[in-house]
Amino acid sequence: MDIVTQGLFGGALAQAVARKEEKKLATFVGIAAGMLADADFFIRSSQDPLLNIEYHRHFTHSLMFIPVGAAIACVLLWPFLHRRIKIGRIYLFCLAGYSMSGILDACTSYGTQLLWPFSSERVAFNIISIIDPVFSLILLGTLLLGLRLRTRPVAYGGLALCVAYLAFGTLQLHRAQAVAETLATTRGHQPTKFVVKPTLANLVLWRSVYEHDGRFYIDAIRVGLSADAQIFEGEVVAKFATHSVFAGLDPASTLYTDIGRFAQFSDDFVAFDPTQENVLGDIRYSMLPNSAKPLWGIVISPAKPQQHADFRFFRDRSQAVRQTFFNMVLGRCADAVC
Repeated sequence: MDIVTQGLFGGALAQAVARKEEKKLATFVGIAAGMLADADFFIRSSQDPLLNIEYHRHFTHSLMFIPVGAAIACVLLWPFLHRRIKIGRIYLFCLAGYSMSGILDACTSYGTQLLWPFSSERVAFNIISIIDPVFSLILLGTLLLGLRLRTRPVAYGGLALCVAYLAFGTLQLHRAQAVAETLATTRGHQPTKFVVKPTLANLVLWRSVYEHDGRFYIDAIRVGLSADAQIFEGEVVAKFATHSVFAGLDPASTLYTDIGRFAQFSDDFVAFDPTQENVLGDIRYSMLPNSAKPLWGIVISPAKPQQHADFRFFRDRSQAVRQTFFNMVLGRCADAVC
C-alpha cells in the first residue's frame, strides 16, 4: 500500500491496544511505526538503478523482521516520548503499528518478501490496489473517531471493516479470474503463466495477463456488483527471451545480469515495449489495463554490455488515457471498445 495508508493502518492497530488515556500517543506511535517498513525505499544506488526495486518490500517487510522493526521504531521515538510514557508501552504500540505492514503490502500486486530470509519469493495476493481511496478513508475515519471517543471498539470496528473490504477484493479477484480463464479457453489457449490484478484505486476494473505459446495476451475485465462482466480485449506482445534476442550477449556481462534481475523482479512477465526501442517492460503493469505499453521497465544498450540497464517509469497522464480508464471503470464502454 501507499505509505500514508500504511501509517493509518498502524495507527488503528495501536489504538486497538491502547488505554483511553493513551489514545493520542498510541496513534502517533502506531502511524510512525506503520510507515517505517517503507524506509527500504531509500535503499538505492546511483551506479545500479535496479538496486532500489530489488530492496523495496524486502527484509523490512518480512514477518521475521517485525519485532526488530518495532524495536527500531521504539528506539527512534523513545527520546521524544520517554517522559510521557514507559518504554514498554512505546514498544507495544510500535509492535502493533509495524506488525501488519508486510501483510498489507502483500495484499497488493507488487510483491513482498514476507518469508525472508527463508525464501526470496515475492508474495502478492492481488486483492487490492497499491492506492485505494475507499480503504484509506475507512482507516482515516477510524482514527479520527477513535481519537474523539477514545474507546477500543472504534478501532475494532474500523479494522473489521478493513478486513471485510479485503474479503470483497478477494471475491472480486475470483470473479475476474473466472472470466479471464473462460476467455482464454474460448481462444483455445492453455496459459502457462497467468496473473489477474486490480487496477488503480478500485476493485471493479482488473488487468488480466497470461502467456500462451510465447506471447502475452492482455485484457481488461470489469466486474461490478451485477453478475455480468465486461471484457475489453487488449493487445498481444511477444515474451522476451534473452537467449534468442541477445544470442551473442555474454552471460557474465552486467547487462545480461541486469536483464535476469529485472525478469526475476517481474516474475518473468517481461516483453519489449511496442512503442519504444530497447525498452524492456514489466508487462503486468500499464496505465491502461488492456495495453501492452508498460508502466515501468529498463532501457538496455546491447552495444554496452558492461553498462547497467537504466530503470525508468513511463507514465502517460494525458486526458485521453485518463478518460479511457474512467470510462472502463464506470462501464461506459462497449465490450472491447472504449
